[in-house]
Amino acid sequence: MNASHVAALAFASAFAVSQIPQATAGSFSDVLDTPTQTSSLASRTLLQGVARAGERLVAVGQRGHILVSTDAGSTWKQSSSPVSSDLTAVYFVDGRDGWAVGHDGVVLHTNDGGDTWKLQLDGRKANEMLRAAMDRKAAAEPASATAKALAAEAKRYEEQGPDKPFLDVWFADARNGYVVGAFNLIFHTADGGKSWEPWFDRTDNPKYYNLYSIRPAAGDLYIAGEAGLVLKLDPTTQRFKAVAVAYTGSFFGVADAGQAVLVFGLRGNVWRSDDHGATWAKVDAGLPATIAAATTASDGAILLADVGGRVAASRDAGRTFQPVIVKQSMPTTAFVELGNGRLILTGPRGASVTEATR
Repeated sequence: MNASHVAALAFASAFAVSQIPQATAGSFSDVLDTPTQTSSLASRTLLQGVARAGERLVAVGQRGHILVSTDAGSTWKQSSSPVSSDLTAVYFVDGRDGWAVGHDGVVLHTNDGGDTWKLQLDGRKANEMLRAAMDRKAAAEPASATAKALAAEAKRYEEQGPDKPFLDVWFADARNGYVVGAFNLIFHTADGGKSWEPWFDRTDNPKYYNLYSIRPAAGDLYIAGEAGLVLKLDPTTQRFKAVAVAYTGSFFGVADAGQAVLVFGLRGNVWRSDDHGATWAKVDAGLPATIAAATTASDGAILLADVGGRVAASRDAGRTFQPVIVKQSMPTTAFVELGNGRLILTGPRGASVTEATR
């Protein structure tokens, strides 16, 4: 993975560097084989994702840290994790079932609201499955240059080892979901993660750009990616097809604006489509830095946050945005609205609850 990709992977360009726990002299401990260490500082170090799990909050971050709060972010309890890989994103379908993803091809699952976690997939297994699937495709389509190229790329990934991260996860329900990541990595499950299928050949992404985010919006399922890449799932062909956006910078997220979809990313860029991705218009959200996260408020407003901790809100389906006054801002990787004018922010200094005025 080259330096520019590493720089962009997880805090919209700054904070994602894999970390390996300290080992005794002369020994090596692979993060995939090393459970996370308990740390009293876990809630005050880099956290890259946060999600609601019913009445709970669950945050994930570096060294496999997973934190659960049952009091709206006032206090946090660290959960055990079977790996020490940096975690980049977390998603829950209800108060119990959730998934977290991260570096080294890690996919974790919980069925008790984040208290305990099991490893469902790692980069070793992902590379093995990807190589086998693309080899079968090349054998079935011997005249296809595309199939041969996909098989060659999958072989290269396997030779490089389990070094590629998953960057986002989304589930439609407790059984059907996707994980996406660096260099066109995408896997699908129809049984809650008990088994995974590589969709490496189901994207219009011939340059293998990074896939940063996957989310539904306006009745469709979108992926936001590197270099202006936006993909939309065609439910008939079960393939993610590229849609044209007049911007070549990276998009780091997708937001559902009701009857419209928003994609957002570098330099405060926000683009909006209200015709299922056929045409796009640039929106001025008033955020000067890279936009790292989005959430929907309890009153339906769309909130966007940039890496500097500035927040903007839209009450008209993403057509216009107004600034939100954040009492105690901080560099931000992800956030959730708690209601009653409060936000929970995560970033390089951990998790923080702050008041927000719209």
